[in-house]
Amino acid sequence: MAGSNPLFGIHGTALALRSQRLSMLASNIANAATPGYKARDIDFDKAMGLAAQGQGLDGAADGAISYRVPVTQSLDGNTVELSTEQTLFAENAVQYRTTLAFLEGRISTVKRALRGE
Repeated sequence: MAGSNPLFGIHGTALALRSQRLSMLASNIANAATPGYKARDIDFDKAMGLAAQGQGLDGAADGAISYRVPVTQSLDGNTVELSTEQTLFAENAVQYRTTLAFLEGRISTVKRALRGE
């Protein structure tokens, strides 16, 4: 996989993609009242698949971006539905922390091995 590290495997890529998705979802939330703003999201599974095919991290993220289709149309053309964005942000944050905890555990194991513990 492009950009992967043998120590971290796909988890390093997953962490970076989850971070990019958090930023995008935060941007959607911040622009909830901006007329004409179009909510975007990264399809995480698609991005991981693109990364596995050799796309760089940015290429994988860019290839998995789509505009959200709102359940209810707003009069000002804004497609952000705050409850949806907040839920997706919270879910992605939990997944980010889980991946980060896994990587921290792996790093801790390597450190102990290097110290001979």
